Amino acid sequence: MKKALIAGGVFAVLLLLALALWRGGTENPVQDPGPAAAAPAAEAAPQATDGIASSRTDSGSADPGAAVAASAHQGFIYGRVHTADGNSYEGRLRWGGGEEAFWGDYFNGTKAGNRWADEAPPEALTERRPLELFGVEIAQRERQIDLGRPFMSRFGDIRKIEAEGRDLRVTLKSGTVFHLDRYQADDFADGVRVWDARDDEGGPVDLAERQIRSIELLPTARLGATPDRLHGTVRTAEGDFTGFVQWNREEGAGSDTMDGWSGGEEVSLRFDDVRSIERHAGGSGDSAEDSADGSRVTLVDGSRLVLSGSPEAGEGNRGLYVEDPRYGRVLVSWEAFRRVEFSPGGSGPAYGDFPPGSPLKGTVTTRDGRRLSGRLVYDLDESETTETLDAPSGGVDYTIHFGLVASVARPEAEAGDGRVTVTLHGGGELALEPGGDLGPGNAGLLVFTEGRQRRHEGRPAYVPWSEVRRINLDRPPAMYPPLGEG
Repeated sequence: MKKALIAGGVFAVLLLLALALWRGGTENPVQDPGPAAAAPAAEAAPQATDGIASSRTDSGSADPGAAVAASAHQGFIYGRVHTADGNSYEGRLRWGGGEEAFWGDYFNGTKAGNRWADEAPPEALTERRPLELFGVEIAQRERQIDLGRPFMSRFGDIRKIEAEGRDLRVTLKSGTVFHLDRYQADDFADGVRVWDARDDEGGPVDLAERQIRSIELLPTARLGATPDRLHGTVRTAEGDFTGFVQWNREEGAGSDTMDGWSGGEEVSLRFDDVRSIERHAGGSGDSAEDSADGSRVTLVDGSRLVLSGSPEAGEGNRGLYVEDPRYGRVLVSWEAFRRVEFSPGGSGPAYGDFPPGSPLKGTVTTRDGRRLSGRLVYDLDESETTETLDAPSGGVDYTIHFGLVASVARPEAEAGDGRVTVTLHGGGELALEPGGDLGPGNAGLLVFTEGRQRRHEGRPAYVPWSEVRRINLDRPPAMYPPLGEG
């Protein structure tokens, strides 16, 4: 009996040891490669995946259980890609090979024309500018205002993307369709990487723009090992912002790297090995790194180094995106950035957490006291709650979904520094600079008053931005981020 027990115990120990060794081998971090040329699945299999890294605890130790939990995967973009040659691929997606990877990331492009221009009076679409000779005005020149507008939508708000000729057709969950200029749709031009779930090897396939016919976005299926998502608190002169982070506007996963020079050597750091990054102004110290503008990096093991000599580690850094639930998303410029402290945050919201947008509705109060209520089109462009109000403040650019906005109040023409007060349904208040959607370039508002809620039911009222005193927006039934208690 004792011999049997001993034999069984030895077998169990050997089995556990074998499992431990097998798990250790599958969790070795593999660096996410940059965009590569398109390749068939058979050739893509040997390529490195998007950092097969386990989730980490505060101490940086591996947590295999979290890596396979459904919540660890729900935030990754997932879909089915149909190609021009009749093939299809389904699985986790990442744009440009190493860029947008999560439902909260944005798909960017350029709208083909302005679908609201015909609803505005012709005089609202032109502007008069003086023609001067030697500083003396000799005539007035009339020209059409710029009605070109960028397209920007979270992947979680999109149902389908289709390409045909120059036309790129984007259908939102709400059913609204946007036509983009395919050859000015920057994110589409970057192509997409697919981890095909049906490929036994699990290797990525890189598809170039010309190969893609359509992309259907789908709820994320259960995935294998995935990289961590960057989350933390970014400290700035404007205040602190907490949420999911994209360093240099691109690196948003733990398997992404930060490159530069330290101690005379070229260094490449994985973000899941980094605890915090602080801006290093330079100007002191004997080494080149200490005297240059760069980043002071603290690793999870407590060691520190100064990284410089690359755009992303110094003045060439394009800023940090932070998905702060209070506002939607902010872009922190390098000038405003002070420090980021990383912390666990999961993979983010699932595809189903983004409800369809609804028409933008509210009341516009003019400077002469008129009040117009109904469906709104802001800046002759935004007409749904999932579209965004964009404006700067102190080196931080705010991208606030209209569904989060309760009111926009402009100052009296002669008062203050021209800042605009934006109040949120969640109770917060921002004093933003008169730039972007709050600046003089705003093309004004259309108001489809009662009985004219739909297009072609009579011309809507038009209010120039210069005449707007206040806008009160109706609270939508649902939004992501959540609206709060109000």
